[in-house]
Amino acid sequence: MCGIVGIFCKSPALEERLGALVGDMLVQMGDRGPDSAGVAIYRDPVGAGASKLSLYASDAAVDWTAVTELAAGAFGVSRSVEVTPRHIILDVLAEPDDAQAWAETLPGVTVMSTGRKIEIYKEAVEPAAFVQTFDLAGMAGSHAIGHTRMATESKVTTAGSHPFSTGMDLCLVHNGSLSNHNRLRQELRREGIGFKTENDSEVAAGYLTWRMREGATLEQALEGCLEDLDGFYTFAVGTADGFAVLRDPIACKPAVMAETDDYVAIASEYRALAELPDAADATVWEPSPGVVYSWGAVPA
Repeated sequence: MCGIVGIFCKSPALEERLGALVGDMLVQMGDRGPDSAGVAIYRDPVGAGASKLSLYASDAAVDWTAVTELAAGAFGVSRSVEVTPRHIILDVLAEPDDAQAWAETLPGVTVMSTGRKIEIYKEAVEPAAFVQTFDLAGMAGSHAIGHTRMATESKVTTAGSHPFSTGMDLCLVHNGSLSNHNRLRQELRREGIGFKTENDSEVAAGYLTWRMREGATLEQALEGCLEDLDGFYTFAVGTADGFAVLRDPIACKPAVMAETDDYVAIASEYRALAELPDAADATVWEPSPGVVYSWGAVPA
């Protein structure tokens, strides 16, 4: 089951409404995935030599003030935003690899994402509650992808929820199931790709990170999925500059897209697109099997 949503703003005027729009889409996909919800939103980029950390407190007793002070002592902090008692965004004066390595030593803290523009929020709550808890309506940005999960292959946990980020500003959401993820996880670990969960979707994200680290463009890495990933899937992938969509060659998982002069959007069902601005006049289509679609300044 599960629900995928995503929207890329082609018009800067729409960016102020991004959070509200993706939030409405997540709610519409709530009955496809009532176990948890998550979103990756791209906004407020940091400058060169700095990075943005999305941190999650698996231990409710984590003191974010103390964490911020530790980061300030280690690197310097330009911004600290406690979004919920379990989620914080830290903009630190360090390169992403150094910032992530430091954050992974913090007890009770999980690094949801690292980059210059990405923020990831996810929680094991019903999607409508997620949208309200994180006040998505108050978030502006350039683009976002989100997911509502029906946990069929693992426990209902925040860690097992989507999106998954395995590389700087890169994240993935997935509807479907991979049959060769255990073998591929072992191979990717030998290549230095780390994993935090047993979720097959995190393996797909790790595969893209590895391929791009080896010099592939995002489009080439996604095309590689058609050869190296067994199973059925619809992927939506976010980067700092845009997003991309891929369905497997059989394409048994639903997906529909809509595009206007102001935006392009994807959802598992049309009802999540129906209330977007000027949806009645949008170009609407079903993504073809085995074809990579990308928008923004995504490398192609």
